[in-house]
Amino acid sequence: MLNLIGTYECKADVKGRLMVPAPLKKQLSPVTAKGFVIKRAVFQPCLEMYPMTEWNTLMQKMGELNRFNRKNNDFIRRFTAGVKTVELDTTGRLLIPKDLMSFAGITKEIVISSAINIVEIWDKTKYEQAINDAANDFADLAEEVMGDASNAANGIS
Repeated sequence: MLNLIGTYECKADVKGRLMVPAPLKKQLSPVTAKGFVIKRAVFQPCLEMYPMTEWNTLMQKMGELNRFNRKNNDFIRRFTAGVKTVELDTTGRLLIPKDLMSFAGITKEIVISSAINIVEIWDKTKYEQAINDAANDFADLAEEVMGDASNAANGIS
């Protein structure tokens, strides 16, 4: 599994292209040749970029959902709405489709943030707001998500 690390600030040009920062580009190099899928995030006003191998694994799980269950069908449709394949060009730039830039409110200043095996792409102002809004609740969230006694054996503190 891919384990990406880092948060980077960069700028988009007028065509929606951004230069992927060198440290992130290096981490993505094992999966760059297969391309990426970019989509709307489910819970935040940002975009998610999946390496194709990660996307295929996720789609395999979603393919097991019963499409004759209305909720499953609605979920699949909404989850995959606006999905696009993207690649890095020869200079290491990524072209973000205009409809997805609009969804995420991305203008010029961008934050690219690793999220374990995917990359989140944010408008800088929205990213900072999301981090600041969550700051007060983070201790409670950390305790709820990671504070389970079973995690103590895994060395998570």
